[in-house]
Amino acid sequence: MAKKKIKVSDSMGTVEIPADALYQAQTQRALDNFKISSLRLPQAMIRALALVKKACVETNLDLDKIDQDRGRAIAQAADLIIAGKHEDQFGIDVFQTGSGTSSNMNVNEVIASLASTATLQVHPNDHVNMGQSSNDVFPSAIHIAAAEMIHEQLLPASQMLENALEKCIEQHRETIKTGRTHLMDAMPISLGQEISGWASQLKNDRYRVQTALSRLQQLAIGGTAVGTGINTPPDFGQQVCAKLHLTTGIRFKQMENLFEGLSTQNTALEVSGQLRVMATSLTKICNDLRWMNSGPLTGLGEIQLEALQPGSSIMPAKVNPVIPEAVLMASAQVIGNDSTIALAAQSGNFQLNVMLPVISYNLLQSIEILSNAICHLVSVIESMSVNSKSMAENLAFNPILVTALNPIIGYQKAAEIAKAALEQNRPILEVASEMTDIDEARLKQLLDPGKLVGNQQEEPG
Repeated sequence: MAKKKIKVSDSMGTVEIPADALYQAQTQRALDNFKISSLRLPQAMIRALALVKKACVETNLDLDKIDQDRGRAIAQAADLIIAGKHEDQFGIDVFQTGSGTSSNMNVNEVIASLASTATLQVHPNDHVNMGQSSNDVFPSAIHIAAAEMIHEQLLPASQMLENALEKCIEQHRETIKTGRTHLMDAMPISLGQEISGWASQLKNDRYRVQTALSRLQQLAIGGTAVGTGINTPPDFGQQVCAKLHLTTGIRFKQMENLFEGLSTQNTALEVSGQLRVMATSLTKICNDLRWMNSGPLTGLGEIQLEALQPGSSIMPAKVNPVIPEAVLMASAQVIGNDSTIALAAQSGNFQLNVMLPVISYNLLQSIEILSNAICHLVSVIESMSVNSKSMAENLAFNPILVTALNPIIGYQKAAEIAKAALEQNRPILEVASEMTDIDEARLKQLLDPGKLVGNQQEEPG
């Protein structure tokens, strides 16, 4: 049964919208014009737009630019959107007008409809959008949404994974295994040392993101159409930022140069770049986990990841490292998103960047999937078991241990011992005892894997 339609008008004329719609004519035009994908702006972005609307109307109330009844009604309507109500009213395609004007007006119209009564008419442009332009609202909302998600999701998730890794480091400081370079056997390393590399990666990645926050929390609000602040009271942007701080707990401030704020998306690109670095770190960690878990009979078999689901539709009892694989795909998506954001950030033509919606979509998606992927990886680290016996057995037959004898017997002699041990499939200690005049007790000391994982070196003599 077809929905009942009503006619509404805007500056371009009349269009029909569903009778129960909260949006108005400009939103309908966008719904009609943009039918490229099924992608929609994330809820975090809609929330951020509504946060801007609330902060702006509260500032206009303080400045006596709007009457109390309308101002309060707009603020209350914005609160509903901020709380996630009426999500079905925001259906415009991500691939829309490059300034995000359609989505800005979508929020303006829904708030205006919610705020209007039989005796109080609220206009989406004159009242809800007072002191604003899509050109400063949308870039500001990108920063707000990203900052909220980073503070509330990404940084806590990253800290959780760091904590899990630190605990694992403490548990395995004395667990010695074969190191690997070029995927080939190398000198010993403790499992704790190996994991410390992962933890250090993540810690530095978190610092990088936190450093970018100082710029992400600067907003273009107050610049209006081209950065000059036309139709906006002096200090409007600063006051809006102060309101946003009260609402979100995040210390936002107005950008020093609003022309940069409207015409570039360098900060969004910077943040995306740091997310790409974090995704690269997760890729390294997950690939290490997959290799170490490989087997159970013909792989490395150094660790065992928790069995979560059958791994094959045809091979019974096969179990795969599904969470690391999922995290690898999420990381690949983040890296791809960064490429899109890099291209979009180049579209700052004169006074406005005109790829804002796709930047917001990709940036917020990257934060979301990275945060969730990291949380999944925490459970992997906490539940994995370590096959210390297998590590020790493999290490005893590692011919590269002979490297520790280089300062005493020289590289050439050490190479001969390593080759013989490999060909005879014998422990390096036995072969070195036969091919050198170093007594066995001293050889045991020199080749002790527990000592080789530090920086101690035997002096020639």
